[in-house]
Amino acid sequence: MKKDQSKRAAAAAFMGTTIEFYDFYVYATAAALILGTVFFPKTDPVTGTLASFATLAVGFVARPLAGVVFGHLGDRLGRKKMLLFTMVLMGMATTCIGLIPSYESIGIWAPILLIFFRFLQGISVGGEWGGAVLMASEHAPQARKNFFASFAQLGSPAGLILCLLVFRAVSTLDEQAFASWGWRVPFLLSFLLMAVGFVIRFGIEESPEFTQAKQQETTLQHPVKELLKNYRGHLIFAGLTITIGTAGFFFTNTFMITYVTQYLGMSKQTILDALFLVTIFQFLTMPIAAWCADKVGVQRFLIVVASLCIIVPYPMFMLVETKNIIFITLGITLAVVTLSALYAVAAGFMANIFPTQVRYSGISISYQFIAALTAGTTPFIGTLLASHYTGQWWPLALLFSFLSFLSLVGVLGVKALMTKQEKKISSIQPMVAEESV
Repeated sequence: MKKDQSKRAAAAAFMGTTIEFYDFYVYATAAALILGTVFFPKTDPVTGTLASFATLAVGFVARPLAGVVFGHLGDRLGRKKMLLFTMVLMGMATTCIGLIPSYESIGIWAPILLIFFRFLQGISVGGEWGGAVLMASEHAPQARKNFFASFAQLGSPAGLILCLLVFRAVSTLDEQAFASWGWRVPFLLSFLLMAVGFVIRFGIEESPEFTQAKQQETTLQHPVKELLKNYRGHLIFAGLTITIGTAGFFFTNTFMITYVTQYLGMSKQTILDALFLVTIFQFLTMPIAAWCADKVGVQRFLIVVASLCIIVPYPMFMLVETKNIIFITLGITLAVVTLSALYAVAAGFMANIFPTQVRYSGISISYQFIAALTAGTTPFIGTLLASHYTGQWWPLALLFSFLSFLSLVGVLGVKALMTKQEKKISSIQPMVAEESV
């Protein structure tokens, strides 16, 4: 029965995060393709794109707040309740975005409503990720926690594949139809997906580790306070670890759409086709990465992959600059497969460094704060760099390398903290033994 629940929990985490990230990526893709035209029409194309990417960042601003609130509630009340709430919130917010009239219809209220519902999207994802990871990890067998936690991470490429399929369908419409109603279809589909996800999640039992803590009355009244008092270093380095795993996706899957269409003069259909193939490779390789990490050691694996992430943007841009669809796909695949290997493994790695009583708060706050600082601003910064250094890709590659370097610092920092903690425990044990004698 326990084995069955672990598989069901992993499957539910995968399905739930797929739907959540579908909604989030739908907004990101629409921001790159059309939202500037619909909601900020009285600007030039670059300014309109910057404005739409600024609203994209609003969702990331909301995520740290959600990480604190849902982390606290998840450690106090349980993982399952939070996941059901965030599912409904995301579905409603995304559906409402698809119903907002254009700027031409209601004026300034159009971008105001867009920002409001985008904020609610950020709140939902901010509370979702930590709970999904823990439901998969805490239901899993002890030796396979990293592998099972990676199923929550698989929701990211799966959601993107679904997003790209829907946008590929509606982008075949003529420009007028796409601008008037076609872009709304991916948002409105969220309502149906929300209903499916809610039913799947409702049938999963609460995390056994949280249930045990509740029964033993070891849950805390103020888990965030405890976290900030005794685990500040863990928070900082855990967040840094996931940097390229979050920011890198929005670099390759959001900013790259703008870069290829506006600066290389290629069609949006071409880059969407390329990203679709890239995401399939990403989806297939992430479980393999998690399996390999369990075999060779998670810390060692993450150090190697983070180091590779520093290097990969240079061959990626060399291949993208050829303007050949095959080479573009190959270049982006090289970068995405590398950063997604880190992303797949980092979830279980982060969860394992926090005790059960503060685990939801720990991984949520660390993840969401770094996402707000880096992932939410990456497309915006990339667009600024591309417009300022027209025809030069090296500043963009340096941005990617810098984000990867932060991940390497995070892994090494966690490793140092865990080593220090192990030494402290080993030094206390002989003292305890002597006292017992």
